[in-house]
Amino acid sequence: MEIKTIGVVGAGQMGNGIAQVAAGSGCQVLMSDIADSFLQKGLNTIAKNLERSVEKGKLTQGKRDEILARIRGTVQLEEMASVDFVIEAATENEALKITLFKDLDRISRPGVILASNTSSISITKIGGVTQRPSQVIGMHFMNPVPVMKLVEIIRGLRTSQETFDIVKSLAEKMDKTPVEAHDFPGFISNRILMPMINEAIYTLFEGVGTPEAIDTVMKLGMNHPMGPLALADLIGLDTCLAIMEVLFGGFKDPKYRPCPLLRKYVDAGYLGKKSGRGFYTY
Repeated sequence: MEIKTIGVVGAGQMGNGIAQVAAGSGCQVLMSDIADSFLQKGLNTIAKNLERSVEKGKLTQGKRDEILARIRGTVQLEEMASVDFVIEAATENEALKITLFKDLDRISRPGVILASNTSSISITKIGGVTQRPSQVIGMHFMNPVPVMKLVEIIRGLRTSQETFDIVKSLAEKMDKTPVEAHDFPGFISNRILMPMINEAIYTLFEGVGTPEAIDTVMKLGMNHPMGPLALADLIGLDTCLAIMEVLFGGFKDPKYRPCPLLRKYVDAGYLGKKSGRGFYTY
């Protein structure tokens, strides 16, 4: 099946980034969300990102206009019936994703691949609630999507080789580097990254150092481009907590126990950059 139109479910920081790179690869894009305000925010973010690329000389004004013209928004999930490929990029919440995939399975044409941008949740479990488990796959983009080259591709137990090959080719068409990961909690990226972030939060919780000290040690001492606490704020502390819960629940190993301070910040609404306050104030 030739993929001409891609549906992106979710217009948040991951969804609008995926929509941008999909449109940049020449595909028509239908981006959905539950409210028009979320859609408009996502579309405005895409426009700003592209305008910055024009200002930096990486993109012509004409190319920018072409990319924007390929993206259409909707608040009607039923419109996904018209697309050739779906990428779900909703909040990292298992119950929400399960419901979405049941709906997308009902709405989408037979043969359409349903991909999830989940960063930790079992693809086997998501695929198992559909009538097309062989055509359900993980397609985990990195944040910020237009900049980061990696896409983790995760097969569920019943994902077909054909589905994997199509998704790998699509990632390459989007100018991304696909890497296969097996279907374990957190896959490769967050199995390694999130415990490091969680340990950095414990380091703060126990008073070993300030946020600035912890991040400076990791930047200057370990040559990380960004400190773990600043990175957590960028990712979203609610997302970090959700992933740690998946790791802890999946492995039942105390080394994955979310730091109490992380849970407290999320309870307080300190979600990071998107809320204006996390380990830093924005």
